[in-house]
Amino acid sequence: MISRIRGELIVRDLERVEVMTEGGLGYELFIPTTVYERLPKLGEQVALRVFHVIREDSQTLYGFMDGTERTVFQRLLGANGVGPKLALAMMSSLSAEALVRAVRDRNVAALTAVSGVGKKTAERLVVDLSGKLDDVAFAPSGVGSRVPGMEEALRALSALGLSTAEADRAVRAVILEQGPLPAPDLIRAALARLK
Repeated sequence: MISRIRGELIVRDLERVEVMTEGGLGYELFIPTTVYERLPKLGEQVALRVFHVIREDSQTLYGFMDGTERTVFQRLLGANGVGPKLALAMMSSLSAEALVRAVRDRNVAALTAVSGVGKKTAERLVVDLSGKLDDVAFAPSGVGSRVPGMEEALRALSALGLSTAEADRAVRAVILEQGPLPAPDLIRAALARLK
C-alpha cells in the first residue's frame, strides 16, 4: 500500500494532481478542493498522505495534506453507501474538521449542504459514523497546528464519561485561554471548567 508521496508537483488541477518522485515515478492522486487550496505552486515540492483504493479493475490514489484528513476520508468510506466519489465531494465541501463536527453534533443540515447528500443519507452517515470519529482531534481555531497532548486529553475525558462534544469544547477553551499544556494539565483544567 502507498501511504505517502513526496516529490515535484507537475500537474495541479482542481480535482487531481500529479507528483513526480525523485526516482522518476509519476503518481496521479485525486484530491478534495480543501487540499487543492493549500497546494504549493507547480514545480515545487509537495508531500501528501495517501489513501490507496484497490478494486478488482482499478487502483486509485487519493491525496491529503495530513493524516487526519486521510483518516476522516477512510472513516467516511466505512459508512453505508459512501464510496470514494461521495467522500471526496464531502471533503471538498466541508473541511475534515467541519465534517467531524457535523457528525458528532448530529448536524444533518450541514451534511445535506454537500451536493449528493440528501436528508436520509445524512441521517445514515450520522448513525453509521457515531463513535467512529471520536479519536479524531483538531487544534482549536486560532492555533496553527495540532496541539501536543490534545488527543490524549480528549481520549481520557471520553473515558471518564464525557461526551466527545463536551470534551472537545472544554479542551479547546482551555487551550485558547492558557495555551498548549501537557496532557495531564489539560485534562485537569478541562475538568475544572466543566464543574
